[in-house]
Amino acid sequence: MSGNKHKIAEVQRILTPVGVDIVPVSRKIEELQTQDVHALVRDKLIKAFQEIGRPLFVEHTGLYLGGLNELPAGLTQIFWDRLEANRFVDLVAGLGDDKVTAKTVLGYCDGREMHLFEGAIEGTVPRVPAGPEDFQWDCVFIPNGSTKTFAEMGTDKDDISMRRKALDKFAAHLTATKGLK
Repeated sequence: MSGNKHKIAEVQRILTPVGVDIVPVSRKIEELQTQDVHALVRDKLIKAFQEIGRPLFVEHTGLYLGGLNELPAGLTQIFWDRLEANRFVDLVAGLGDDKVTAKTVLGYCDGREMHLFEGAIEGTVPRVPAGPEDFQWDCVFIPNGSTKTFAEMGTDKDDISMRRKALDKFAAHLTATKGLK
């Protein structure tokens, strides 16, 4: 469940080739406000399943800043909505530690059980945002080994992202249990 067109497109680009059909459902779910991302995803998954009543997955992607003892984690959206790109990079510059981990936790409910799949990638926050600013914090995340932000990478991001890693684990689970490609 997501109303974010960028997330939906990314998920479709990654999962369609392995035989997973994505039917986006745009519903606003009141998210648990917690640093515990696994608890947040489980709560979101329960609420979504109660509303939809069929197998589905939800995800939460957040940033974990080294200079803030791994915050904002599950609170990334709140930080981003309040700070946006320029103030976010200023905050990180003031910390004196630009290291950050981007992590996706994907929750899947098959109707009987919940399964969580996680993907993470290390990187840094640049001093100045770069690339389009329309997909949340992609313009302020440079993965290790790159000189470009996720926003500057465009769809090349799909090959290395934290979401890709979580979706690959999810697809492997579906393949093993449902006999997909």
